[in-house]
Amino acid sequence: MTFRRCWLPWGNMPNDGILMRPFLLALALIWPVTAFATGAEIAPCHDAVPCPLDERSYHVKEPDGWDGISPLPVLLHFHGWMRQGTLIVKHGRISGATRTRGVLLLAPNGTGRTWDFWTRHTDDVDFAAAVIEDAARRYPIDRNRIFVSGYSYGSAMAWRYVCENGDDVAALLAVSGTLDQFTNCPQAPQEVRHVHGTRDTVMAFPFGPGGDTTFPVRLWRDRLGCAGPGEDMGDWSVTQHDTFTRTTWSDCEAGQVTLDVHGRGHFIPRGWIARQLDDLLGLPPSEP
Repeated sequence: MTFRRCWLPWGNMPNDGILMRPFLLALALIWPVTAFATGAEIAPCHDAVPCPLDERSYHVKEPDGWDGISPLPVLLHFHGWMRQGTLIVKHGRISGATRTRGVLLLAPNGTGRTWDFWTRHTDDVDFAAAVIEDAARRYPIDRNRIFVSGYSYGSAMAWRYVCENGDDVAALLAVSGTLDQFTNCPQAPQEVRHVHGTRDTVMAFPFGPGGDTTFPVRLWRDRLGCAGPGEDMGDWSVTQHDTFTRTTWSDCEAGQVTLDVHGRGHFIPRGWIARQLDDLLGLPPSEP
């Protein structure tokens, strides 16, 4: 990858311009202007500086130590209700996970700080797809490792996105939010990983008949052709604060489904996203 830096007319600057050189050079390095697909210059954006996209925007966070050349796996994460992407790119349980695992984080901004996931007729799916394509003009993304995530309303939006546009998504990583389990989904990701708390009163845990705790992923089990009750993988944890009971469906016709259930409420469990990325990227399990 080649970074294009702004041309600075050093020879024509007065003496006090010499003092500005380190500052301007730092800006050029922090805000590289890249163009992978077309060769055209693209407005710089990074972290708290949003990337404009038509009348909307998104935020991007590069992983630590990226060499500027290697293709990057992508985590497209939908924020919760009344939040924005500025929170996501500095969130320790989201950005903290992507930064240290070589993953490019994309955080789109919902209109009115929320998402329209209620029906198939939503512009937010097309917008999120456009976010990925715009990021591909700025960075060399790995098309085979695109992960979609979200929390709360953002989790329901992540479900809606892969329901409508998930054929090229490697995995859905959803936290505390679903669609109706009988939603008709024309597309689906290759793998689904969902975590939910049984005491969630915001996006209530969708218990099935008779208190069935595997019901939160009924939609994806049916869509991916997963037979049987799933395999009880027992309890596991990342930190001492949360223990998850895991059930997996690995003998599906078209993918794999994993459900982690905990006994607490509505939040992003510390280290959960990080551990899923470790698994999906073939990395050794590490601390959040």
